[in-house]
Amino acid sequence: MTGTLYVVATPIGNLEDMSYRAVRILSEVALIAAEDTRHSRRLLDHYGIKSRLISCHEHNEHARSPELVARLQAGDDVALISDAGTPAIADPGYRLVRACRMAGVEVACVPGCNAMIAALSISGLPTDSFRFAGFLPSKRGARQKFIEQFDSADHTLVFYETPHRLRAALDDLQQICGPEREIAIGRELTKKHEELFLGPLAAASEYFSQKTVKGELVLMLAAGEVGLPQESVEEALQRLHAEGGLSWKEIVKRVAKEHGLPGSDVYSCSLPLRKKN
Repeated sequence: MTGTLYVVATPIGNLEDMSYRAVRILSEVALIAAEDTRHSRRLLDHYGIKSRLISCHEHNEHARSPELVARLQAGDDVALISDAGTPAIADPGYRLVRACRMAGVEVACVPGCNAMIAALSISGLPTDSFRFAGFLPSKRGARQKFIEQFDSADHTLVFYETPHRLRAALDDLQQICGPEREIAIGRELTKKHEELFLGPLAAASEYFSQKTVKGELVLMLAAGEVGLPQESVEEALQRLHAEGGLSWKEIVKRVAKEHGLPGSDVYSCSLPLRKKN
């Protein structure tokens, strides 16, 4: 009989958030594959868990997976943990889980903490429909393009962000989504200095520019205003051209986005107007 790979969630801050089952499983398995063995050792020592630790992180998971699958096929139970929260959710683990699935090895979840779910539950934003989009890109151009594709989303959007990129991310969100778009930002969740900010993007940018931010953050962007534009395509083209500052290419792109139409259709509509101007 093969062993079982247990995907075990661990606390995101408060060590008391470990479940009884998680402690038992980690104590019973032959091996624990951890994102950072030094970080995880503190958690295991807190609960008196003596199971052997081995590293399995972003840079060695591909090479480590065959070794762990072999151990499982030999009958050993193995637990997979990340530094905090649920493995494979914006953390290493996907490759190992897939390798086990492909090899016919049983994979079981030991659920628990997840920063996204924890933040959403206290955000005050609608949670009947949401989308998790992972970490925002680090470079400004890529980040702006990434945000633009979600600007008109009709559900709550969830992103992860690091402290040193927060202000730049808020600037881009405000520029693309507007200063009044509502956002919730969770930081230091479950820890002593847990904080949840809720308000418009403009206020969030001002608030976080005045303080030192520590720990990874969960950004939750409220749904955009959904509805049909009040003006026709031709009216929108004429208005933007009259306002000046944009090329016809930029005008066509913006109107196509606002009306949910292919750019080629809007381009065709713009041709008679270009001839007049």
